[in-house]
Amino acid sequence: MKNRLFLLAMILAVCTTAMGKKKARNVELWPDGTEIPAWFSDTTRVDLSGLKRYVVTDYGVDRWADGVQTKELQAVIDRCAQEGGGVIVIPRGIFLSGSLFFKPKTHLLIEEGGELKGSDRIRDFKIVKTRMEGQTLDYFAALVNADGVDGFTITGPGTINGNGQKYWEEFWIRRKYNPQCTNIEAMRPRNVYISNSKDVTVQDVNIINSPFWTNHLYRCENVRYLGCFIFAPTENVTPVDPKRGGPSTDAIDIDVCKNVLIHGCYMHVNDDAVVLKGGKGTWADKDENNGPCRNIIIEDCTYGKVHGCLTLGSESLDDRNVILRRIDVKSATRVLWLKMRPDTPQHYEYVSVEDIKGRCGSFLVVRPWTQFFKPEEREDMPLSQCNNIYMKNIDMETKNFFDVGTSDKYKLTDFFFENIHVTDEKDAFDAGLIENTTVKNVLINGTSR
Repeated sequence: MKNRLFLLAMILAVCTTAMGKKKARNVELWPDGTEIPAWFSDTTRVDLSGLKRYVVTDYGVDRWADGVQTKELQAVIDRCAQEGGGVIVIPRGIFLSGSLFFKPKTHLLIEEGGELKGSDRIRDFKIVKTRMEGQTLDYFAALVNADGVDGFTITGPGTINGNGQKYWEEFWIRRKYNPQCTNIEAMRPRNVYISNSKDVTVQDVNIINSPFWTNHLYRCENVRYLGCFIFAPTENVTPVDPKRGGPSTDAIDIDVCKNVLIHGCYMHVNDDAVVLKGGKGTWADKDENNGPCRNIIIEDCTYGKVHGCLTLGSESLDDRNVILRRIDVKSATRVLWLKMRPDTPQHYEYVSVEDIKGRCGSFLVVRPWTQFFKPEEREDMPLSQCNNIYMKNIDMETKNFFDVGTSDKYKLTDFFFENIHVTDEKDAFDAGLIENTTVKNVLINGTSR
């Protein structure tokens, strides 16, 4: 009898301990109710101290050379890969380069005072098969490229400087001459392009002045951006119009990716900050190069001036389980922007925006997006939709909290507004505009809704 009681006590103790550990881990859930993996709570910095260092100045790269040193820098990367891998180290100094291609088992470390600076001549960037604006096409490679490099890391505290001034000036001159000039036609490189890679970390690095998108992830899984400073000027880049900033300098574009964490970063760019992409066009859902974005968390970040804090579109198909939380917004044109392309089948669902403070123009924007779109006939064209969109614990000054328009091209259902305290110049909140809207403790201009 005593043995049975002892055994029962042991079983209860084990169960209680297991339950306590589960409770202590504070299990979090995605907006769709599934469990968020523990991976997302780990913001430990990657330690590369055990890897062989390839300091570029030890291999014939000039610390202060006037011209580009693309070949010399690429030779160090290639040597590192051939010798089994290691860390490419950019020491104090300015190193001018065109497109560089990192290989498996190679990493990039930019030390304090070090700067990898992009060439201001497009001829220094290779034309390769790549991904841009929801298309797979031949276009200019980025300054830093990593394709199929699992475990790739970029670490600071130094700087990747895209040196975008001349590209921006040319863009605005072209746009003034031809208002229909597209982003791609202006011929500009990105700062960082990482594709087909898993277990990637970009940490504690300054990524600034990109000629085009600042960071672009395509078909990646398990990516962390930790403590990065991402910047492009938002005005005074061209005498054509002093109000113009660096065009299309999105902070981070997430394109057909799964499991992405952006934690503790600062973003100030002359376009959208974090953007989900996946394809565009009437038949985009039939193209194997396109696809969904899943499981994205942006947290504990500060936004300077941006067009949109979190934008789904304009080249996006299927986004699910996206969280924007604990964000300080200094001056955003929009916080959550759902771009609806009439020419593309889109489905945005289970998106949560929570614990947001600061100032913005519009907080929630849902509108048709028709810039450079090309509608085609399709008999079985799916109806686009946004559903299960959650906004809670919001304390902001806004010009237009609820900037929503309906359309026969998309359906809006199941939006949730909870613990909202905002000032709103437009005062256009209309819960009846969206089917099955839930409103709980919403105060707009001090009035309960």
